[in-house]
Amino acid sequence: MYARTGSMQSVVTYGRFLTRALLNGVYNYTTSSEVGCVVRNSTCSTKRERDIRLLTASCGFPKDWSGFSASLLRKGQFGDDACFIAKYKASDVLGVADGVGGWRTYGIDPSLFSYSLMEICERLVSTGHFNPQCPAGIIATSYYELLESKQQILGSSTACVIILNRTDHTVYTANIGDSGFLVVRQGRIIHRSEEQTHYFNTPFQLSLSPPSVTGQVLSDSPESADTSSFQVQEGDLILVATDGLFDNLPENMILRELSKLRDQEMGNVQQVVNSLALQARRLAFDATYLSPFALRARENGIDAVGGKPDDITILLASVGGRNNLDLQTVVAQSSTVILKPVVVASSHSELNHLVKSWTYEDEVQ
Repeated sequence: MYARTGSMQSVVTYGRFLTRALLNGVYNYTTSSEVGCVVRNSTCSTKRERDIRLLTASCGFPKDWSGFSASLLRKGQFGDDACFIAKYKASDVLGVADGVGGWRTYGIDPSLFSYSLMEICERLVSTGHFNPQCPAGIIATSYYELLESKQQILGSSTACVIILNRTDHTVYTANIGDSGFLVVRQGRIIHRSEEQTHYFNTPFQLSLSPPSVTGQVLSDSPESADTSSFQVQEGDLILVATDGLFDNLPENMILRELSKLRDQEMGNVQQVVNSLALQARRLAFDATYLSPFALRARENGIDAVGGKPDDITILLASVGGRNNLDLQTVVAQSSTVILKPVVVASSHSELNHLVKSWTYEDEVQ
């Protein structure tokens, strides 16, 4: 949380207008750049492409294990991180958010804002209240709903949401801050998000602050989201994660782990995302490791070494043809797959056993 001047009143006024417009379906996404929607104008074709969809698994670790237990873990939450997996008709949607821990100084739980933001995103998708070509609109609607809520939820968060249109094989993305995504094809990164920062270790962030600190904290608008759209094909991998992954694992290590995925079986996708989260967790607490975060710190004149302890949330999706999906995969598509630890790791040596001890929570929507 960082100082910044600005008028919350104008945000509130605009937010009320935009929220009502978005929820009532009168906002023209296709002609407006207000929320950064990217629209593809596809030409008609006599040959219809086969539908594709996402097989998605998730894994994560909270930074602080003290007092942590499975019974305290809400669906889609790892520490101050939050995520969701949802679908509606021809759209598969994934999202992650990273709550800003500095709010604890003010006695505010940073996880409430990120979790609530993703919870609203999931509800909007599941009920069809979204534009399937505009993930930035999902973020904006969710943020302004929080702004309008009678139940005051304060805090800040980054956000990254992607939508796959199964019919035309197009992915639409929106990213605010330093969470992000990678798209991998045949071992190469073909698309990646761009980190949004004001300066080193200070990402763009959505914020709702109490009057006592309004104007003293960063508060970027949902309309500042970086957006893109591109085509994907069967066999591509889409990884969406918070900075707990990207700050601790360089891209070559991520690619090496993804290369171990040989097929689209749900268990194999889950094993790979588990392994990514486990490696990031280990290296985050390695004081001698020259992490991506430490390298960027050095680029900014800070003599740093070691990993960056942080919450870690990863969603890994395999793009598959509908005809290739077995019953297990089809169920997973309509589910939020979250891993819950059934034991608490008191040391890094226990983490291997911990991942093997995790069980699926498969909640069909």
